[in-house]
Amino acid sequence: MPPAAVKSSGTIRVVDTTLRDGEQAPGVVFTTDERLEIAQALARVGVDEIEAGIPAMGKPARDNIRALSRADLPCTLSCWCRAMKQDLVLAARCRTPGVHISFPTSSLLLKTIDKDETWVLSQLNDLVKFAEKFFDHVSVGAQDATRTRKRFLLRFAASARAAGVRQLRLADTVGQIHPLGVVDLITDLTTALPRLILEFHGHNDLGMATANAVTAVDAGAGAVSVTVNGLGERAGNARLEEVVMALFEVGGYVKKMDASYLSRLCRIVARASGQRIAPSKPVIGDRVFSHESGIHCSGLMKNPTAYQLFSPKTVGQKKTRFVIGYHSGSTAIMHVLKKQGIRISKETALKLLPLIRQKALEQKEEISFKQLRILYHRYIDAEKKKRPAI
Repeated sequence: MPPAAVKSSGTIRVVDTTLRDGEQAPGVVFTTDERLEIAQALARVGVDEIEAGIPAMGKPARDNIRALSRADLPCTLSCWCRAMKQDLVLAARCRTPGVHISFPTSSLLLKTIDKDETWVLSQLNDLVKFAEKFFDHVSVGAQDATRTRKRFLLRFAASARAAGVRQLRLADTVGQIHPLGVVDLITDLTTALPRLILEFHGHNDLGMATANAVTAVDAGAGAVSVTVNGLGERAGNARLEEVVMALFEVGGYVKKMDASYLSRLCRIVARASGQRIAPSKPVIGDRVFSHESGIHCSGLMKNPTAYQLFSPKTVGQKKTRFVIGYHSGSTAIMHVLKKQGIRISKETALKLLPLIRQKALEQKEEISFKQLRILYHRYIDAEKKKRPAI
């Protein structure tokens, strides 16, 4: 568990990059209106910074960024730039208060652009000083930080801090690190440079982006980079909705965020991106608060927290839903029928169970309320026929 002092500090920054890294997912592109709607929803949830886009992509991209700048959102807007002065010039025309300069730091990525570590360090100070002429908030990033030589990463971080940078992004560019590795990485850097804010940017190639992001904060990182629904290249990024719930609603870190708007935000992005939300998706999936198991339904009727970590209302979801199916118990059957104005005894509910299980087995899905009523009336009619005539 994180130290109580860190938990109560309220200093963890949430940087959303849905409009930059998220839009880099294959086949995804947002219109200007969609970008504005997403940004407004992000601001309502309470993110600290929105990475608005990449100015070097062309005039339409810069026009979109400027449109967001005119919206006067209650959070920092930033542009994403390569380690090139021309990118910064284009970004300055977008009128965002923040800019992020991304440097490839692993030997693997440096080879792809025919550069070396010496080039990175020589560019770092010059570009930061140049950016400070135009932007109030300048952050730098280490691309592929988790595959960068530790000694060089520490040197890069120290050089960034010496140049006046307050926030350094550590990108797990191919999603290869695991939580214990994150602890080692963050601990080494915070020990060497305690005044430098570390931001973890995780990809989900091994399904650990959220776990890595939360672990980074527990280990001492002061910021996390996320996208809504985990939208992004390949398997995507750390998911905003999961990270927010894990850190601030369940984890105990103090930060003012409106989690009740998360479901709405996720659906806005799903619609704009054309990427559907899986029914079992954590936090905001349609089936996250649906229960079929007899033991679970019975427990939930007595105490809503028995088999749910948090209330559906916490994330703007509908109320808990009891599903009738193969694993249902008598209590749930009685409850659902009662909601439809049909009161039955436990004995009757137990006698209905074989009919319900047979139907569920045949159709391989839940029993609708209409089907349940039909099964009930079918059972009642069969019982009446058994009665002797008077």
